[in-house]
Amino acid sequence: MDLGIEGKRALVCAASKGLGRACATHLAREGAIVTITARTEETLQQTAQAIRDETGGAEVTIAVGDMATEEGRSNALSVCPAPDILVCNSGGPPPGGFRRN
Repeated sequence: MDLGIEGKRALVCAASKGLGRACATHLAREGAIVTITARTEETLQQTAQAIRDETGGAEVTIAVGDMATEEGRSNALSVCPAPDILVCNSGGPPPGGFRRN
């Protein structure tokens, strides 16, 4: 499927595994230039290389940091200063039922 995002810059938060990694991989397959974030550099490096390998060499960079902190967000934006696509996967809802007010 051609999503028309080839060459667009994508910033995917919390992308070292799980849903974030899947999003980053699919964006890379569509030709997006992907920056992935997470708190652990070694895991990010491994994930970035795995995405490159799975996609035949997509452009994937990393930004280490906790997106719940100003420092983490600042680092992500220094690596990818003008994202066209943002996948804000980090954090999560507060504990409790989703119907709670």
